[in-house]
Amino acid sequence: MLGIIGKKIGMITLYDGAGDSIPCTVIEGGPCVVTQIKTLATDGYLAVQLGYADKKVKNTSKPLQGHFEKAGSAPKRRLVEFRNFAESLDVKLGQIIRLEDIFKVGEYVDAIGTSKGKGFQGVVKRHGFSGVGDRTHGQHNRERAPGSIGGASYPARVFKGTRMAGRTGGQRVKVANLKVLKIIPEDNLIVINGAVPGPKNTYIILEK
Repeated sequence: MLGIIGKKIGMITLYDGAGDSIPCTVIEGGPCVVTQIKTLATDGYLAVQLGYADKKVKNTSKPLQGHFEKAGSAPKRRLVEFRNFAESLDVKLGQIIRLEDIFKVGEYVDAIGTSKGKGFQGVVKRHGFSGVGDRTHGQHNRERAPGSIGGASYPARVFKGTRMAGRTGGQRVKVANLKVLKIIPEDNLIVINGAVPGPKNTYIILEK
């Protein structure tokens, strides 16, 4: 699977020939460095490890410093493995991977990121509940309540997995089939149709 690591820049609007607005996300993709090539003989599976975004040497552990020196690369902040990458694209250790090497305009990609954390939320915001009911017949604080969560004497417990209030967001999210609308190689930018999980400046993995 081919892919690249990037950073979410923000959202913009493009217009098609009919004058309709298209919501788009701008991502700075790469350049990434091939920091490790895993093989069946040494690792038991095929994968290519890419590194993105430079990191200070003083903030890098000695084992990782040696790992990056093997690839002839500066320390990187983000490392991601892509399975069967070398089968689709012939790569070498220390090679620079750029956007235009992998993606083309008109293709569809998958974007993986960490969703925005929203803290502890109730069932209305977290699961889309409508609440128990209106303010009628003396009812005054039930608009956003979860309602009944279990039985009485039977089953005398609350089933596991019942949707209730809790921490929301901050999870790995994959959005599939986003169309590539524009690639700007000189600035390492890719514009894709639709929204991508996470706030600005968060790391994004693009796959195809």
